[in-house]
Amino acid sequence: MSSRPPLDLRRIYVEPKAAHLPRGQEILARFPNAERIEVASHWNIPGLHGNAGLVKDWLKIKRQVLVLGVRKSLTLRPNGRSADFIAPGMANGCALACAYCYVPRHKGFANPVTTFANIGDVERALSRHVQAQGPKTEANSVDPVAWVYDLGENSDLSVDALISDNVRDLVALFRTLPTAKASFATKYVNRDLLNYDPQGRTRIRFSLMPASVARVVDIGTSNMTERIEAVNDFVEAGYEVHLNFSPVIIFEGWTTAYTDLFRQVDAALSPRAKAQLAAEVIFLTHNAGLHEVNLGWHPKAEQLLWTPGWQETKRSEYGGVNLRYRRGLKGKAVERFTDLLRRELPYCTIRYAF
Repeated sequence: MSSRPPLDLRRIYVEPKAAHLPRGQEILARFPNAERIEVASHWNIPGLHGNAGLVKDWLKIKRQVLVLGVRKSLTLRPNGRSADFIAPGMANGCALACAYCYVPRHKGFANPVTTFANIGDVERALSRHVQAQGPKTEANSVDPVAWVYDLGENSDLSVDALISDNVRDLVALFRTLPTAKASFATKYVNRDLLNYDPQGRTRIRFSLMPASVARVVDIGTSNMTERIEAVNDFVEAGYEVHLNFSPVIIFEGWTTAYTDLFRQVDAALSPRAKAQLAAEVIFLTHNAGLHEVNLGWHPKAEQLLWTPGWQETKRSEYGGVNLRYRRGLKGKAVERFTDLLRRELPYCTIRYAF
């Protein structure tokens, strides 16, 4: 069974410059019945960002509101885990409503998709960067031969592809870059992407967790069976497909739930999908500010996410203070998880786990 489409756009906040770009005009034409409101900045919209009264409409705003802007920063950052580099994303925010998502921490009480219309600027920045790197001469845990660029750090590209052709254009770009690959994680199965002809130059990481947990914290996403069953089809369509076990949430019975999940994956995957499979494992990081936001629209999720008895504070590399599982507990949990994964899916390379 396919999930309900996550978008029902009724209002578009638009920067004038974005409205004049060809991609901006295409997006506006795609949603002709949506109300348009001109704004000076996509990042600071009075009445939307930081408005605590909107938290009760968290899901409605995600489905019904789009912000259309122009991306100003074209900086590429080194990464080394999910990818070699983080690309300047063509979107920020998401129509899905995963309760643990870190992006809303920066926007407050309303977090709709912001789509950027200046696709040409990003394509040129990526092409220049790839060319400057030259061939990859040393294999690493990201990829043995290609420089990998994460395109969706702050959004879900499978959903972004419902809004514009930005994702199609980026997949096409990486077909022309023989020393590089695109990469993005997703929780939504958008079968339109099967027609993008990636030719092995785009890696999709389907995010998985036990279905019982996903029903509580992964609001608006494709269900777990749909995600797992999509792996074979995307491999056949020319994508490299990895698994993204993120976030791993500790709860009573979590190891049994993950054992069942791994066995479901093993039963569903084709020999071709198994032969190219790899995974990344990331345990939950939470945040007090996000906890307060979630209490306003989905307190049930916080019963899983906010477990102070098992968590400790830690300052992130970007200076924020987050909650993570206690050092001793987390180390043992990571070891237990990876042991289970190797036992149940012995052909699946674990790229990293933390």
